[in-house]
Amino acid sequence: MTNHANNTLASLTNSATSGVPQNGLVATSLSAKISEYSQWRDALIATIDEYANWLNNEDSVDSIQELRLYDIKDALRKDQLVLAFLAEFSTGKTELINALFFSDFNQRLLPSSPGRTTMCPTEIFWNELDEPSIRLLPMETRQTDDSIAFLKTTPEIWHKIRLDISSADSMKEALEVLAEKRNVDLATAKRLGFWNENDSTMTRSLAESGTVEIPAWRHALVNYPHPLLKDGLVVIDTPGLNTMGAEPELTLSIIPSAHAVLFLTSTDTGITKSDMQIWTEYVQKRASHKLVVLNKVDTLWDGLETPAEVDAIVYRQKQQTARELGVDARNVFAMSAQKALLAKIRKDDTLLTRSGIGQLEDALANQLIDAKHEILGRAVITECSNMIRSTRKIAQMRVKDSKSQLEELKAMQLKNRDAAKEILANVVAERKRYEASLLSFNQGSEKIKRLGDKLLRHLSLGYLDTTLARTRQDMGDSWTTVGLNRSMKELTALANNLAEEITLEGKTIKQQADDLYHLFWSKHGFEKTEAIALDMSKFTKSMQILEKVTSDFCSDPINILTEKHFLIRRYYLGLGAQIQATFEEAHTDCTRWLNFVIDELKTQINSHKKALDERAETLMQSHSSADQLVQYLEKTEKEYYKLLQRSSELDGILLKLMRSTKFKPEKPKAAELGAPELNLTGFNQASISANAGLNNAPSQTLN
Repeated sequence: MTNHANNTLASLTNSATSGVPQNGLVATSLSAKISEYSQWRDALIATIDEYANWLNNEDSVDSIQELRLYDIKDALRKDQLVLAFLAEFSTGKTELINALFFSDFNQRLLPSSPGRTTMCPTEIFWNELDEPSIRLLPMETRQTDDSIAFLKTTPEIWHKIRLDISSADSMKEALEVLAEKRNVDLATAKRLGFWNENDSTMTRSLAESGTVEIPAWRHALVNYPHPLLKDGLVVIDTPGLNTMGAEPELTLSIIPSAHAVLFLTSTDTGITKSDMQIWTEYVQKRASHKLVVLNKVDTLWDGLETPAEVDAIVYRQKQQTARELGVDARNVFAMSAQKALLAKIRKDDTLLTRSGIGQLEDALANQLIDAKHEILGRAVITECSNMIRSTRKIAQMRVKDSKSQLEELKAMQLKNRDAAKEILANVVAERKRYEASLLSFNQGSEKIKRLGDKLLRHLSLGYLDTTLARTRQDMGDSWTTVGLNRSMKELTALANNLAEEITLEGKTIKQQADDLYHLFWSKHGFEKTEAIALDMSKFTKSMQILEKVTSDFCSDPINILTEKHFLIRRYYLGLGAQIQATFEEAHTDCTRWLNFVIDELKTQINSHKKALDERAETLMQSHSSADQLVQYLEKTEKEYYKLLQRSSELDGILLKLMRSTKFKPEKPKAAELGAPELNLTGFNQASISANAGLNNAPSQTLN
């Protein structure tokens, strides 16, 4: 490796925070979008921090809200953009990864030369809490019941190789480990779940050498400080069909969690039988965003056809591929990953354009990142804006109470002693009526708590563990696809019944909460509000997806005919982990909903009670002394304008939050947020301007 290449790598590492490619070419639309997305995320965190600081200054944040804001910010900081690359061997998949993201390396970062390809699923990312390294999971861990997700939490099991990012030669040599293979006897291949009697390559190898070739490692994690990885990009490089089929966790968790899947096939071969199997089993119904790449288009650049004739061939092949895979032809891209990488290394803009990679980068930038921007923005901004709305309601209630107190003190100053006594008596009577309503609230909230505890028991892990244990026993010792499919259908039916029962109980809780909201609206002038309904559709949809994935797995002719007991067992274990995660998420969502269902009302009640107590105390003391009346009048007026200013600041935070997204807030799902519908009635630029104007008369500055 030349000194120039080494210097380039060192320069890239030292400037990794800039997010700007160092290879001399103009930044791609994809890298620019990822950087822009990262900056938007940071700005969103800053706005949430501003809101949290507002709450701390008011000493009005409760522990649940404080923890939720911390969780939201932590999730934003750890947010990732996950791209999974799937293809059969020798399609140029790893070369495309090099061309898209790692051309700054000035050579192939990942091994992709002929005969040297990624053999195990590999995740490439950056974690600043760890040093640059490769962690490799020994293949022997497949003999345990532990999932890859669990094993990621036990670092001592992994074989670690430190990466010397100052040396290109050292990096290249270290990464060659991803292509390592090993030869094992038939018994070991079966024990590890890699033997497939229908695979001609395996049977031929066994006949010739008495061994079977398998990957040396089960899974690999590459921690590398590249600018795009620092911005949250995660690249998943998967091996060919046989290796993927041996790891059900890829089907159930890793690939479905990707934000987009890039599926590669070769221009010179078209869609092969194994390509179609990968597409059907791993991509078609597993990925929300999927793009198809017809790679190696440069095989048509043999000079025997004119450029126009080559374009016509490529067009026909794209249309044919789209028909075979059932996708929009606009999501099929013909390109040459090898020529794209070469062009970026040589800084050859003409070859780069001809390689076709630009169209793919544009599609990823404009479709995937914009979609993720909206999805994340809709979830986070809607939840946070609902929090601010709730806080804003309390702030405006305080302004209203302060205004009432100010007006009462002014009235006492202008009226005689008997009239002042009447004002005081009215406030005292109002406080007594309020205390009677508090008794009704306490009784109602206690009933809601009992109903909520009963609701959450349906989703307890103890209940789920008992159910899964019974399901596993029902499958028997044979571990057949028939038993697996039947058990999953029974679990899905159980989940649907649970969801219906929980929804009914949620309606009862909502009615109890609505009665309390109505009480304080009708008797004490609170804003007319009702609790949001509990929505269990996310839970049932997740279970139905798992049922469909399991049904597809069990209907695969290969699995039916061969009855791979090892694979079916591993699939069931992975399925159990996914079901548990689904129940845990539903439990969290329901808990959040229960915490919020009357929390807003409770906060308003406490605030209003405190204001009534202060008003009564102030009026009683002011009634006995004219001097104290003047002092309280001055103090209350200052407090009123301070509250008005703080309310205006909160409006500004909400406006800043809403301006950070391109979409209109919609009614949030309770399963996502556990928060009421965002209601900006009376909230607009005009009202903010009015609230900001402290020189206006009180009646003009309040909504």
